[in-house]
Amino acid sequence: MELICPAGTPAALKTAMDAGADAIYCGFNDETNARNFPGLNFSRDELRRAVASAHARGVKVLVAINTFPRASAVDLWQRAVDDAVKAGADALILADVGLLDYAARTHPEQRLHLSVQAAAANPDAIAFYVETFGVRRVVLPRVLSLPEIADIVREIKCETEVFVFGGLCVMEEGRCSLSSYATGKSPNMQGVCSPASHVAYEHGADGTRSRLGGFTINSFAADEPAGYPTLCKGRFSTEHGTGYIFEDPVSLDATTLLGGLRDAGVTALKIEGRQRGRAYVESVVRHFRRALDALAAGQSADVGQLTPFTEGQVTTVGAYRKTWR
Repeated sequence: MELICPAGTPAALKTAMDAGADAIYCGFNDETNARNFPGLNFSRDELRRAVASAHARGVKVLVAINTFPRASAVDLWQRAVDDAVKAGADALILADVGLLDYAARTHPEQRLHLSVQAAAANPDAIAFYVETFGVRRVVLPRVLSLPEIADIVREIKCETEVFVFGGLCVMEEGRCSLSSYATGKSPNMQGVCSPASHVAYEHGADGTRSRLGGFTINSFAADEPAGYPTLCKGRFSTEHGTGYIFEDPVSLDATTLLGGLRDAGVTALKIEGRQRGRAYVESVVRHFRRALDALAAGQSADVGQLTPFTEGQVTTVGAYRKTWR
């Protein structure tokens, strides 16, 4: 299985290559990609140099243009497609139907992948993108169990890519409006979930409060680490008590399921984290490189090494094992 690794900066891209990535995904430093944060992502020149450097080492570069264009600025997204193709991207990761149509018509030889933002989670939906736009790979949403993935793989005529590590989303990808409600900035259109410009911390004698767009998201004791204020991972008081109403702060780690994903016919394994630093990229990518090598050799992979890089120092296998059924 191909190991797909994140890079939010040129330095992180080099780190991912050194750690054993087969392919690296990144995006331009604008709202065309879903990790549009200050100080992250690539200029056009940086992407061109990154692709050349990666290809010299036999590593692929996938460019995420996976937000949904605004009607008044479609040309920004179309230019991103043109520039990524010109830079030599091995594949474009797209979600919007109109942008897929533009890419397929304008650059018919370019390999297209369907972003997780499109939330295609059944064979009929996937077949539409494959037959209409020539999509070669679909990134499956993090709502499917292992048996469901195996069933889908048997029915579709394209490759599949799944997440194996990183942050989870409370909603099926591409369907969340929580951050938009609080800040007016959409993760699906501007590429920013809980933008830093709307984050504030208030410090008092009893601890710290974190706020997002005027909403109090969490309250931390003086000796308690304060997490980033994301609405879906906030603690709120209701008639049932105080706690994490939407989702606990926890990270996906599917290290123990690699054999099952291989047997299900999955093509590629994706690590989330373009907004994370080089230490995260180096440790997580190297861990999964070793785990895949161990799997190929018929050995067991070491587990538990990545706890320092998880949210809340806790991991889960998420929907891959739907124990609530």
